[in-house]
Amino acid sequence: MRHVELSPESVEQALSAYADRQAGAGFLALLPEFERERLPVLQAACRRRGLALAGGIFPALIEGMGFVTRGAWLLHFERMPPYFLLSLMDGEGGGRKVAAAARECLKQCPEEAPRPTLFMLFDGMLPNIASILDDIYLDLANRVEYGGVNAGSETFQPMPCLFDDTRVMGDGVLGVILPGRLAPVLEHGFRLPERAMSATSTEGNRIATIDWRPAFDVYQEIIKAEYGIDLTRENFYEYAVHFPFGIQLANGDIVVRIPVALSDDGSLHCVGEIPENAVLVLLQAPEAGASNCISRLSDKLKLAHGSLASEDLLTFYCAGRRMHLGQDAEKELAELQAATGAAQMAGALSLGEIGSTARWGYPMFHNATLVCASWRMP
Repeated sequence: MRHVELSPESVEQALSAYADRQAGAGFLALLPEFERERLPVLQAACRRRGLALAGGIFPALIEGMGFVTRGAWLLHFERMPPYFLLSLMDGEGGGRKVAAAARECLKQCPEEAPRPTLFMLFDGMLPNIASILDDIYLDLANRVEYGGVNAGSETFQPMPCLFDDTRVMGDGVLGVILPGRLAPVLEHGFRLPERAMSATSTEGNRIATIDWRPAFDVYQEIIKAEYGIDLTRENFYEYAVHFPFGIQLANGDIVVRIPVALSDDGSLHCVGEIPENAVLVLLQAPEAGASNCISRLSDKLKLAHGSLASEDLLTFYCAGRRMHLGQDAEKELAELQAATGAAQMAGALSLGEIGSTARWGYPMFHNATLVCASWRMP
């Protein structure tokens, strides 16, 4: 892992270290939105040196125990793993397209190797990522482990955010077949409250009614009754990130959905789809250190990968979680580094996360989580 400035001189100097390496080397690159105009510098330099390149553009990067908006992370492979970059603009059959591309890539993996990981970077503006994941799992099942995050702008405005060495595009997905030893783990730290309700009318990421009433009316009432807050249309954006919905699953787990928009008809729009008649609970986002989230995440990492002392740790942190915690988000990063003993943390601020709270579980689309993987190269 190497953090580099994106000036032509700095990029050339960084890549010169790999000039004499074996053919087939390459990078997974993470760029912040502020540097998106400098992507062609990195693409051109990689083409000149015959280095493969794929990656995404995010609101910010994680460097050490903080968030930065300059430079880029280059995650080096001695041999670039199989990857694909697909447009999903037509909105139909996206999961089947991703699964078909993944199957072609899997043909390049040795049969005796541990189960690989399908790591996906989606454009966060795609409205049906949860459904795409369902279709991918129906096709691939347990042939792979699953993980991923959403790229894009924190303004939730369309922006080309996925790239290889020649293209940059939106409305799509970048899939990388990572070695099994890099399988990511995920944690959010939310607790399931007792009161539940039903999303009685939904469409994609829009909740029209809850328990047959306008969604915002019910949302207002519960926040007033349980937390004493007078929620209005004027202060909705101030409070919504602190009080997300949770979709209650049959195994007792929850998938978080953060409301990000309120319509005139009282419907709520979330980051991620909400199935019709889903069982919902209203969550209060925990404060830093209040939910043992980091200790549980560290335990999962150690169980999956062994000791991370002096290792590199790839880390993605939800933008909504940072918005809720403010400066305490950096305290969580510091707690994570201390708990794992990682020598270096690198990653990005994400707009939705993909994975399971249990190892080898069903891939789901989450909000407000951390996704981490040991970046341990042979």
